[in-house]
Amino acid sequence: MINRLIQSVAVLCVVSVHVSQGEIVVTRQRCEYRIDPLGIDDLHPRLSWAIESSTRGAKQTAYQVLASSTQDQLDADQGDLWDSGKVASSRTIHVPYEGEPLGSGEQCFWKVRAWDRDGRPSEWSPAAQWSMGLLDESEWAASYISYRDQTPVFKNRDELFLPPARQYRREFAIEKPIRRAMVYATALGIYELHLNGQQVGDAYFAPGWTDYHQRAYYQTYDVTDLIRSEGNAIGIWVADGWYSGYVGFGLLTGIGTEQIGRYTYGKTPSVMAQIEIEYEDGTRETIGTDKTWRVTGDGPIREADFLMGEYYDATRETPGWTEPGYDDSDWGASILAEENGDPVADFYEYQNPNDPRTGPEKASRPKNLGFQRPKLEAFPGVPVRMTQEIPCQSVTRRSPGRYIFDLGQNFAGTYRLRISGPKGHRVRLRFGEMLHPDGRLMTENLRKARAHDHYICKGDPAGEEFSPRFTFHGFRYVEVSDFPGEPNRDTITGLVLHSDTPGGSAFECSDPTINRLFKNIVWTQRANFIDLPTDCPQRDERMGWTGDAQVYIGSATINADVAAFFTKWLRELMEAQRENGVFPGYAPFPFQHGHDFGSAWCDAGVVCPWTIWQAYGDTRVIEECWAPMTQFMDWRKRTSQGYLGVEHGNPWGDWLSQGEETPLAFIDTAYFAVSTRMMAEMADAIGLHDEAEQYRQLLGNIERAFAERYVLPEGRLSVDTQTAYALAVYARLIPHSQRAALGDRLAQKITSNQNRMSTGFLGTYSLLPALTKTGHHDLATFLLQSHEFPSWGYEIDQGATTIWERWDSYTLEDGFGRHNAAMNSFSHYAFGAVCEWMFQEVAGIRPGKPGYEHIIIQPNPPSPSSNAERPPIHWVRASQESIRGTIASEWRLEDGGFELIVSIPANTTATVVIPTAHAGRITESDMPLNEVEGVRLLRTEPERAFLSVRSGAYRFQAPSSTTSAPEALSTSRSQTLPLAVEAASDTTDAVYQEK
Repeated sequence: MINRLIQSVAVLCVVSVHVSQGEIVVTRQRCEYRIDPLGIDDLHPRLSWAIESSTRGAKQTAYQVLASSTQDQLDADQGDLWDSGKVASSRTIHVPYEGEPLGSGEQCFWKVRAWDRDGRPSEWSPAAQWSMGLLDESEWAASYISYRDQTPVFKNRDELFLPPARQYRREFAIEKPIRRAMVYATALGIYELHLNGQQVGDAYFAPGWTDYHQRAYYQTYDVTDLIRSEGNAIGIWVADGWYSGYVGFGLLTGIGTEQIGRYTYGKTPSVMAQIEIEYEDGTRETIGTDKTWRVTGDGPIREADFLMGEYYDATRETPGWTEPGYDDSDWGASILAEENGDPVADFYEYQNPNDPRTGPEKASRPKNLGFQRPKLEAFPGVPVRMTQEIPCQSVTRRSPGRYIFDLGQNFAGTYRLRISGPKGHRVRLRFGEMLHPDGRLMTENLRKARAHDHYICKGDPAGEEFSPRFTFHGFRYVEVSDFPGEPNRDTITGLVLHSDTPGGSAFECSDPTINRLFKNIVWTQRANFIDLPTDCPQRDERMGWTGDAQVYIGSATINADVAAFFTKWLRELMEAQRENGVFPGYAPFPFQHGHDFGSAWCDAGVVCPWTIWQAYGDTRVIEECWAPMTQFMDWRKRTSQGYLGVEHGNPWGDWLSQGEETPLAFIDTAYFAVSTRMMAEMADAIGLHDEAEQYRQLLGNIERAFAERYVLPEGRLSVDTQTAYALAVYARLIPHSQRAALGDRLAQKITSNQNRMSTGFLGTYSLLPALTKTGHHDLATFLLQSHEFPSWGYEIDQGATTIWERWDSYTLEDGFGRHNAAMNSFSHYAFGAVCEWMFQEVAGIRPGKPGYEHIIIQPNPPSPSSNAERPPIHWVRASQESIRGTIASEWRLEDGGFELIVSIPANTTATVVIPTAHAGRITESDMPLNEVEGVRLLRTEPERAFLSVRSGAYRFQAPSSTTSAPEALSTSRSQTLPLAVEAASDTTDAVYQEK
């Protein structure tokens, strides 16, 4: 075992047992969270970097930023835009640019060096860069262009209206050498840009989903290397996308424009693009979209819709259309988008009732479907990209010409089809997440999402390949009908699409099922992070549900760098705020179904900014969201009664709970407290101390009202559900002195239910943390490891490769169940929010201060013999990429001993908590603690020792305080658990007090 541990230390980082002098290295440069972003519109973008070192205790004591207008000047150490000078500071994140003002299109090249604790400078970092976008809308010389749309507004709910994607093109000549060429592009719809036969960029579904009535994003591309000295041609594909295609459950529920689910923001897509050419002689030229561009709708993409699929007729391909010299004489002339007029249609959605005793009712109003120019902003998020190919695992023949391809993994994306067939031969492709027991493709859960693709062969004897560009599916299985010949596994290859969030995490432990669970969580996150955090990627929904997001965002920040991703979505959420101050059930908010909010769902407007601040140390997100958050809290105060929440809004509550229902008023109260506490903390973080004190006073009133209304003697709640106890602990509404008794009652509730959960979205997120905090960690890990329904292990035993929407999405007794055709997603991340607890309480990694400036490593091994059904977890290996570098924790219980290997990023510190009652016998790399520089014992508690640790890699060993459980847990019978002796202390508060 020692050899394995030594090898693990080497993997974490190269260390020396003794602290030695060594140079620090500046790495991981970011500008507004992104690597070398093009076309930003922030005049004072924030720069971040990380410090790496092979020595323990490495620290940045000062930094210097150089910013130059050219790479040559930067290489010569000439900061003509900004030389910060030597700044005495350990700060490495969110350093604002304070140099010369930058104008539209200007470039900035920058680098950093840092001084270590001995005052020695590092080498300069590699050069990084950013460029500015178009900072004023008056600088757009281009116009939104479209095609002449003479079709009437479609109104038939019994049929689908799926217009073809359009192709736009223009040629232009360059007569002198260029220095630089940039393209700025956007669409009301989605677009794909080509220049001289090459696709520009690799993003899907640009410019992204916004409320197009208020804002649209544009992207910036450097096309210098694609411009030719002679003729050039630019081409743009444009499809409906979210702007005018089928969106969400509009068709299913009969809401939106004419109750058909289309035309949510407008009837006819349009595009705007502008090429900015800078010549070597200093002159400039602008080429923009205007009425001289040619357009056709006769190309190969006959249908292109997110929900309904893509229809591609290869016999209609237009080879060379993005090359100069193409004959476009049979194409039409583009028109200005506004020339399509202002068609008006009836828009249906629900309206909140004037009388709270009645429910919302569906009503219609006239809506202008014509072109409305939105405000333009630079895209702040993360592009959707194809990040991975998935090979087919097996092919099954269902009938002549009909085959099912199993890719082995449920995911979101598209595919590559390889086919040889006669000209005009059509194949159909359908997609599903599961198969029926008889092998049929299961598609009932797609509801109104047709999710069919079609391909018509062009008859190429060398074979053909096809991949859709303007749709995506959530699937594991592909059914191909009318396939010519015999397919093989190379016929279909899966192409994984998701917002390409950088970074990552890793989690392994002694239980293979938990390892599969972690993979399922990550796959589900990818599948539902497609421009915004959605609920599901397969059916007619795919919307930015706020309740799902607020319970999962903590896990998301662990599994990837989602700061830029959520920065974009938070703009949509703040923009979607209702007039009364409440945040809606989803964002963007294309239409209202039922009430416009739900308790706990609406609190995403506070929870998500708070979580981004905690994970990334970002106070700007607080500042940008402060006014909407304040309006929301005013709404919360107005709607509360005696500082208690009420039953109002949509009745989602603890969505999809099993067997127990927690009243909405209780949930509303818990989240009233959660949001109030977070507001107090965020107010202090941005210097609004008076407001912080007001929120603390409000929180005290909520706590007292809660105690009077809901807390009974002997640690019980008047709402006696698992979720109620879990939420009370999560909201910190229970005094520390009563926490153990309440935890005991929660444990009794679970054990009397044969050690099974009854919780839904909200309760499951808070359940395991509540058990751990109240002294029942063995029960929490038992639930994590359970294979009995309902559990994560049960899903995995049924073949799950992602997280399911419902605990009973599929059961052995009922199959897909009665809910299948109504609501049954097999890729839904809400129940994957347990990942946050796995990292924070099992692996033991969590922030001690916002942005991981200080880190807490506190692993919690379950007791040996605590699980009668499978071996309790006895080792864990986990790591995550924080904004300051890689944090790793690996622990193992063996032969009565506990070993912990940790890696703490340079320029940070940590509190490491060892589960031992023998602090004097702790060693680090076989040395007593009093001989180890950079480590000191802070204090001891019963069976725990708290260590102050500097950055670096360490191997701690100690006798374990984790003893065998008095009774092994099982789902085969009800049990009586021993009462918790004392509730676990709040380590985070203790760290703040110590520091």
